[in-house]
Amino acid sequence: MAVENCTVVTDFILLGLSGRRDVQQGLFVLFLLVYGITVIANLGMILLIRLDPRLHTPMYYFLSNLSFCDICYSSTVSPKMLADFLTEQKKIAYNLCVVQMFFFGAFADVDCVMLSVMAYDRYVAICNPLLYTVTMSRRVCIQLMATAYTIGFMDVTIFTYCTIQFSFCNSNIINHFFCDFPPLLALSTSDTTTSEIALTVSCICVGASSIITVLLSYSYIITTILRMKSAAGRRKAFSTCASHLTAVAIFYGTLLFMYFRPSSNYSMDTDKLASVFYAVVIPMLNPLIYSLRNKDVKGALKKSVDTRLCTG
Repeated sequence: MAVENCTVVTDFILLGLSGRRDVQQGLFVLFLLVYGITVIANLGMILLIRLDPRLHTPMYYFLSNLSFCDICYSSTVSPKMLADFLTEQKKIAYNLCVVQMFFFGAFADVDCVMLSVMAYDRYVAICNPLLYTVTMSRRVCIQLMATAYTIGFMDVTIFTYCTIQFSFCNSNIINHFFCDFPPLLALSTSDTTTSEIALTVSCICVGASSIITVLLSYSYIITTILRMKSAAGRRKAFSTCASHLTAVAIFYGTLLFMYFRPSSNYSMDTDKLASVFYAVVIPMLNPLIYSLRNKDVKGALKKSVDTRLCTG
């Protein structure tokens, strides 16, 4: 189609999760609860780590940054989704769609890299405990976090640049509940071959490198744990990384399912369900996993509650 015959798209219409009004009202209540728990739990984790001196370690520094990212990338999707449940026409301006796509992708990428940084932190703590304070100094931790944010935002800049080059001549209806890269690729009337290759390479560089870092770190961790003679030592070592391992399995498992499954198995409805878990549920689960499965966090939380009860 010639460019001059293509009407410039000024906004998109999101089909959302369901077209039924009664279902939308039920989903509004459900996801409002989920989003509320996400914000409260992650903010609580950040405050707990800041207030308790026992949690002023590299592991919890990374965890507080993970909680911050979870709030940010959940907040790029959930408020708009909740508002759409209460409106008939689920419109989003083109510019706001690009902004939503950019920040969601950026913080999701940072989350991905951050989990690999946390895996490296656990590797140093368990495999080289005597060098831990030197290797994971405050300066190194800040550099690792800066690297995670830089990689995340640089990667999504490539995604966004490729996407804004597309033309949308046939339709402005997105079969999704937020602006994500795959549905916009499907909607575009431009030749997306070059962009898809660039996006795939970019995604593989960030995703694959993070997964490889996690796998290598945990292969060394498991080997070290199995060599320990003390059963109590093995249990303690494993307990320090059990929460992170659970979070990694959930996050990367969903990521692989969403973006690396065969195109023949691609279904927009399946993609929407996976996106709900990835964009809405996982940010809520992370602080719950770390608080329920981590003795230090549970101890700090109990101390904080006891202190408030005593002062109250």
